[in-house]
Parts: sequence; C-alpha cells; structure tokens
Amino acid sequence: MHVPDGFINAPVSAVAGVVAAGAVAVSLRGARRELDERTAPLAGLVAAFIFAVQMLNFPVAAGTSGHLLGGALAAILVGPYTGVLCIAVVLLMQGILFADGGLTALGVNITVMGVVTVVVAHALFRGLTGVLPRTRRSTTVAAFVAALVSVPAAAVAFTALYAIGGTTDVPLGKVLTAMVGVHVLIGIGEAAITALTVGAVLAVRPDLVHGAQGLAAPLKLRVDGALVDAPAAPAAEPEPAPAARGRSTRGVWATGLVAALLLAGFVSYYASASPDGLEKVAADKGIDENVKEHGAADSPLADYGVKDISDARLSGGLAGVIGVGVTVAVGSGVFWAVHRRRRPEPVAGALGSD
Repeated sequence: MHVPDGFINAPVSAVAGVVAAGAVAVSLRGARRELDERTAPLAGLVAAFIFAVQMLNFPVAAGTSGHLLGGALAAILVGPYTGVLCIAVVLLMQGILFADGGLTALGVNITVMGVVTVVVAHALFRGLTGVLPRTRRSTTVAAFVAALVSVPAAAVAFTALYAIGGTTDVPLGKVLTAMVGVHVLIGIGEAAITALTVGAVLAVRPDLVHGAQGLAAPLKLRVDGALVDAPAAPAAEPEPAPAARGRSTRGVWATGLVAALLLAGFVSYYASASPDGLEKVAADKGIDENVKEHGAADSPLADYGVKDISDARLSGGLAGVIGVGVTVAVGSGVFWAVHRRRRPEPVAGALGSD
C-alpha cells in the first residue's frame, strides 16, 4: 500500500507530513520507555525483518497481490511507540533507496501504514489480551485478529485522505468498497504472518515480546471461600547474568537476521509479480491518472534491483540483501540512540532522605 506521488494533492500531503512528523516525535519520546540494552538492537532487527517480508507479495485474488504492512507485528513485538518508528525507518529506506512510495507522499505512507496500523492493532491487541486467558495461544490469537483488522483500517485511512485531497475525480464509494474489499483479503495474509512470527518468538523467548509482558497470570488460592493472590515466591538471588542474557539475545538477533536475509535475498524472487491492492484499485478506478515519476527513479536500487546487473534473480537478491543490511544498521542506530537518551530511574531513597 505504498502511495506514490500524485495520488494525493500537495496540501493534504503536507498536512499528512506534519501529522507523521508529530507521530514520530511522540514515538521518539515514548520509545525511551520501551527500549533497553536488549531490545534496542532487536527493534532494528524487527525493522529489517519487516522490510524483508514486505518484498514477499502473495496472491490474494485474480491479478492482485498483497504484502505485509507490519504495523501490528512491530507493535506487538517491540511496543507501539517503537513500532511506529520501525515502520517509519522501513518506509524511509524504501522511498530513498528503492523508489517505493513517493517522497512527497512519505507523510501519507507513514500515517497510513505506520500510525494507523500500529494504533488500531495495539488497541485491539490490548483489548483482547485483557479479556482472553493469559496464555501464549491467546496472545497469538489476539495478534492474528489485531493484524487482520489493521490492514482494512489502513485502507479506510487512505480513502479518507483521498476523499479530502485526491487528484482524480473518482466516486468515493467505489474507492472505499474496492480498497476495503481487497485489503480484507490482504489482511488475512498479514494476520497469518504476524501470528506465526509472534508465536515463534513466544515459543523461544517470550520475554522479548513486548505484548506478552506479564503473560503468566498470578496464582490464585481459595481462602475461606474467596480467591486471593498466592504469596509471591521469594525473590531469587540476582545473578550477574548480563553476559548470558547478551548471548541469548545475540542468538535471537543472529537467527532473525539470517531469516531476513534469506527472505529478501532468495525467497523474494518467487514473490507474486501482480500489482498490490492499492496499485490494482488505482489502475481499475483511474486513481493513478496523475501519478508522478518517483524522485529516486534513477537510484541504483530502484524497483528492488541492482542497476547494470541483468540477471533478475541476482539483481533482486542483492537489492534485498542490501536493503536488509541498511535497514538493520539504520534502525539499530536510531533505536540505540533513543535508548541512550533514556533518563535514568531515580534511585530509591535518593529523594526525601532528609
């Protein structure tokens, strides 16, 4: 659902850019509470993984494909604030390096694909996990539903922007029906990818899933006919385990990076070549009549291929590997810098000791 330049007029694109910039600014502050020395590099990995999976278009209908948006996945794995930043990093890399998503439409894309998907998915996920049993299976189910709903929600958001600033005269009802219809189907694929990924991480390292914090429900005891919380177990002696914790985190990071590189560098060659949902609707309804050439069309990586390499498999694979590498480097750098700006927690007893 990468919106190109020319679909939305300049004033509305500018307003969307302001909204996106404000969301990123708020997220930079909020992410300080979500990130620590373990999760900062993992957030960069999440951004790279989303970049890789977005290259894997899957067929959803005759002549139409879809791909992961990633807002729900990012919000569940690393938190809503960090999730917005993850999608913003991905969209920035795609727009500048690969000519995917208009440069003047960057604010539109961050608002639609980043802010809307993250907010909707996070709110729905939190609501579902609040009423469902606190188990891994319920968490995975909540992730599936949240991801499923987030995609048509993004389609509705795009339609709203088109209603205000669309550059073509197409009946709004037709645009809304077509966009929501195809993106419900895409949402099923998004939900499956999100649930599988969240479930896989929960199986090996549930402590690294932001949305699974407090997964284990407190033990209840019946006393005089009433249920009460069981006494907490004595706290174990703290272990000087930063090294062990670092090793296990590095293992997860390395495994995720290898998976992202394989997906972008090899599996992406077999992705569907059909236009995605927005491209198909735009072509069928005439939304793309005023589309403009991308400002980075001459990039050596434009259209996810390496310039002057004629072999399609090699060109696309190298472009994917480069994209994953750049995204994980930029993302990890951003998230580490955000974490470093985190204010230290006040030491107990340091205040009011007089």
